Order: sequence, then structure tokens, then C-alpha cells
Amino acid sequence: MAVLLGVDTGGTYTDAVLIRDETEVLASAKALTTRHDLAVGIGEAVRAVLAASGVAGHEIGMAALSTTLATNALVEGQGERVGLIFIGFREADLVKHGVAEALKGDPVCVLAGGHDHSGSEAQKLDETALLAFLETHKDGVSGWAVAAQFGTRNPGHELRVAEIIAQETGAPVTCSHQLSARLNGPKRAVTAVLNARLIGMIDRLIARAGDSLAEAGIEARLMVVRGDGALMSAQQARMRPIETILSGPAASIVGARWLTGVTDGLVSDIGGTTTDVAVLRDGRPAIDPDGARVGGFRTMVEAVAMRTTGLGGDSQVHVETEGLAGGVRLGPRRVVPVSLMAMDAPDVVRGAMEVQLRSATPGEMDARFARLVPGVSQAGLAEREQALVARIGDGVQPLNAVLRTRMDHGALTKLVGRGVVQLAGVTPSDASHVLGLVDAWDKEAARMAVELMARKRVGTGDRLSESAGDLARTIVTQLQEQTALALLETAFAEEASYFEGAPEVLARHVLTRRGLENHRGLLAVDVALNVPVVGLGASAPTYYPAVGTRLGCEMVLPEHAGVANAVGAIVGRVTVRKSGTITAPSEGRFRVHLDQPEDFGDQTAALTRLETVLRDATTTEARAAGAEDIEVRVYRDIKTAQTEARVVFVEAELTVEATGRPRVALG
Repeated sequence: MAVLLGVDTGGTYTDAVLIRDETEVLASAKALTTRHDLAVGIGEAVRAVLAASGVAGHEIGMAALSTTLATNALVEGQGERVGLIFIGFREADLVKHGVAEALKGDPVCVLAGGHDHSGSEAQKLDETALLAFLETHKDGVSGWAVAAQFGTRNPGHELRVAEIIAQETGAPVTCSHQLSARLNGPKRAVTAVLNARLIGMIDRLIARAGDSLAEAGIEARLMVVRGDGALMSAQQARMRPIETILSGPAASIVGARWLTGVTDGLVSDIGGTTTDVAVLRDGRPAIDPDGARVGGFRTMVEAVAMRTTGLGGDSQVHVETEGLAGGVRLGPRRVVPVSLMAMDAPDVVRGAMEVQLRSATPGEMDARFARLVPGVSQAGLAEREQALVARIGDGVQPLNAVLRTRMDHGALTKLVGRGVVQLAGVTPSDASHVLGLVDAWDKEAARMAVELMARKRVGTGDRLSESAGDLARTIVTQLQEQTALALLETAFAEEASYFEGAPEVLARHVLTRRGLENHRGLLAVDVALNVPVVGLGASAPTYYPAVGTRLGCEMVLPEHAGVANAVGAIVGRVTVRKSGTITAPSEGRFRVHLDQPEDFGDQTAALTRLETVLRDATTTEARAAGAEDIEVRVYRDIKTAQTEARVVFVEAELTVEATGRPRVALG
């Protein structure tokens, strides 16, 4: 019997699930995600799932991890200091193509060198300037990124620079051609910089996660989920951490397919912070052809095509006071639910709200709280920021006791952005506690918080809502409406060729709204999703049935929807994908762009050579990742041009994909 362990670290919870023989879910468990040290939450979730199942650690045949660490780090601008060697480009390219923005002031050396489109050397590599730059900066960075002009056509200069850096500094080096075979050097440079910035963080996470597994008696191989849903070895993730961005959403889609059997549809995964919507086609997630976008940067990493909305169970509820009726909107910022904060400090949270409820007039800061995040560096804080930190202290504080002037608001925003302070406020999770849909945290604190919000005044001078119950229903309805809009936007984006206008506009168009209501008059207007939606996330069964009704589609809610990411982590396959190019620098000459370009006088011979190299590389890497029963697929894209007399070869791109099941140690 093979028992497999899947772990997913989400924004609010870390999930663990055990699956037997890839056919049966044995048990699942949750623990709060410990953002200051993800391994703590991983250990708690793993110990809980082992206890729930009665399975011993030594019986685990394989473990797999999907993590938000890389994604969150890039979104929040975190990561280690790195240096970039930018070969064959101009200084202006740093700013023009966003490389300087990705560097955030880290050192860069614009170095003479690089190749042309045919792979021939354009300039001699300036090794003297490189050595001088390394001598100046080698003690101030933790890793290096290297990107050369046309480095995918001839990586010789990237490889030589990497060799010199290794000799002179001993620090890890990321070469852009190792992350993508496509053209666009500046974009590869951005990807290489982000990868280098993440190496130390992912290395520490994997090491700590390994320690947590060992403490639970688990000695099995650890795999990591990539952004396209495939598995990679822990060692490969250490070298290419950028490939783990969006691994959580990718794992959820793989999990959705395994849990439901749905092969074509939309997958909507609601978490604490975001709702991620993706398309499932023929049982596989759609891949973003332009590369994953995260933290404002478009990378060259293959990842699931995901439409992410700042909407989740922990989204901050904002009161709309404009107009006569008023209303609420949700997100995009995540806050700690008041009902959860009250679990840690019930006397402070309830006591403060009791005082606020006794006040004749509602306050701007009612039902809002702040606390410091343990383990986050406070170095470099401005004087006003230090004062706020001192007021918050070691516990939970009502926000009206922390903010004394308008200038304090700006300082608090900076502290939240740096991850030093967490804020609590009313969320859909609190509303669900009020309505009895959820009973996990402090229900009375949730009621008090929602009641305080209901007392706020709208344009007419009336209360926002008559009771906590009424407002809670309004909040839940708003979450369902914003979820439906997110699904419609995804559908319109997928079928953009059939419609004119932006998906965001089309989803809110009057014809769409009337169609969802099945308008009948002189016109009959009907709009519905024509595919099923798989609803994932712990709160999906609470919120999503009404979304399916609203959109006129089947809403599939699998039994283990709350741990689909962890399921997807363990049922994924090892997949290695590599591409290569053949060009024709002159008539009758076919150049295969390898580490050292090779020329052939015959097109077939060139194609055979490239395919052989790519097959060997992908199968070797797949085996190194722990794959067995490997299958290889080859995709050829040959571009030609028609002249008056004949068809002329222009360029060919080959992609070889090696896929296999991860090896499992039998218990």
C-alpha cells in the first residue's frame, strides 16, 4: 500500500491530506498558516493528519508541497539582494523594459558581449570589467542573475560569466537561458533576477519543511508543485524557485480534475485572500502563453492561466456611503477576521467593541484592531512608524487607540505593507459566523463587529442596515455577486474573439445583467455559463451554490473541496518541457542552437539532432526528479515562406515534453 502526503500553504490555512494508492482520501487536516515561518504551520498540519488517519510517518511513500511563498514574496516586494550581469544590452534597456524596477536598486553591470540572432558573437565578452564589478559587489549580494543578448541562440557568454562568478564568489547563479528558450532578453533578465532573489527563501523553506517532516517520522522524498501544476524535485525547486510561482492555484486545478472527473469547465478556488479562476480543457489546465504575471512583473515562466481577484473569506468589507441607499464592497485587501482575532485576545476585542456599542454615534475605527506580526524585522522604521509599533506593543490593540492623527494613517499603511502589522476588521467570514453558516471562531465577537458596521450612516442619514443579521446577508450576497463577475470575466476573456470590449466591461454590461435575469419583453435575453464550475476552497460549499444558480450552470462541489490544493500537490505528475530552435543563417545551412550552435546542410538532420538533444535532456531531468514510466511527446512548429519558385525554410521550434509518475516508496 502506498500512502501519499500532500501539503499546501495558503494565505490563511495550511492543509495536509493523505491519499492511499492515488484512489482514496484517507484523512485531511488544517492548521493556521504561520507566515513568519511556514514550516511551523506545515508541521502542525502534518501531525494533525497523521493523528486523524492513524498512519505512521514511516508509512508515507512520498510527500509533495505547494506553496505561496514565491508568489507572496514577489507580490510583497520581498526577497534577497542580488546582482545582475546584463550582457550586450544598453543602459537604457534597464529602464525601458522594466529590469531596473525588478532590481529595486540592486547592483547591475551592463557588460560588453552578446550574440546576434544567428548565434554569432556580436561583441567580445569583457571579462576584465566583470572581474572588477564582482570584486566591488561580491560581499553585498546573496546571488547572481545573468542575461545576455540572444542568449537562447548562443548561451556561451552566459555560461562563461556564470563560471567566473562561481569561481570568484561561490554564490548561486541563475542564467536566463536555463529558465526559458524564448527570445526577449530583457524579459528573461527580469525572470532571472526574480529567480535569484527567491533562491535563499525557497532553500530555507524546503530545509525547514524537511525538518518538520523528519520530526513526524517521514523520510520520503519531497516534491514541489510548479506553476503549471507539474511536480519537480525539491532540489530542482531550490535551483529554479521562480517556477513555483502560482503553484497553489495550479495544484487546485489538478486537484479539481482528480476529485470530480470534470475535464472541461471553469475552476474557482476561494481562499482567505483571493479567488482564483482558471479554465480546464481536456483534463489539463490552460497555460498562460505570455508567461506568469506576478507582483506586477510579466515573467517567462510557464504557469496556469489564472484570473485572480482580491476576493476571499477574509476580504475587508468596505461601507459605501455615497448615494442614498449605501451598500458594501469587498476587497481587495485581506484583513484578519474580528472573530479570529478575538480567539487570541477575547477580553481586548470584546471589551473594546462593548465600549464602541455603548457610544451614541458610530466611529470610523469601530471593530478594527491591530497587532504586530512576530518574527518580522523592524529595521529601518521611521520615527512615526516606531511610535505606532510601541503603541501596539505585544498584544492586540483597538485601532482607535493606535491612530491619533491623520499622519498616523500613512505610517500604518507602510507598516502593513512591510508585513510588520496585521489589521483586523469585518470580513465575509464574520458575516458567515453571524448567519450560523460557520462555527469555527468567536461568534459573539463576529456579531458585535457586524452590528457596529450596521450602525454606520448612509446618504439619507439612516443606518446602513437594520440589524447584524441583515448586514451579514448583504455581505454574503455581495461576495456571491463578485464571484459571479469573476467567472463571467474569465469566460469573456477566453472567448474574446467573439465579443468586442474588455471582459470587465462585458461582465457588467446591461445585456449580460438582463440575460442572467432571463429578461422577457419584446426581447427575450438569456445568459448563462455553458460549462460546469468546480468550486474549491473551505468556504465554497457555503457561498457557491447561489453562484451556480445566478449563472445558470452546474456547480460541482467535491467532498474534499477545502483541501483540493493539497490533493493536487500529491496526484500531479512529473513533467519536464524543453524547447529549442533551428534557424537558417544562409541558404542551405540549418543552425541548431545548442550550448554551442551546430550547423547542418540538411533540414532533416538538423531536426533529428535537436530532437535527440531535447529528448535526452528532458528524460534525464525527469528521472532526476523521481519520475518513472516516462512518456515523451514532441511538438514541431516549422515556419516557411512561399516564394515564386519554392517554399523556403525560415525557422523551426521543437518542444519536447517528458512526463512520468513520481516514484513512490511502498509502505
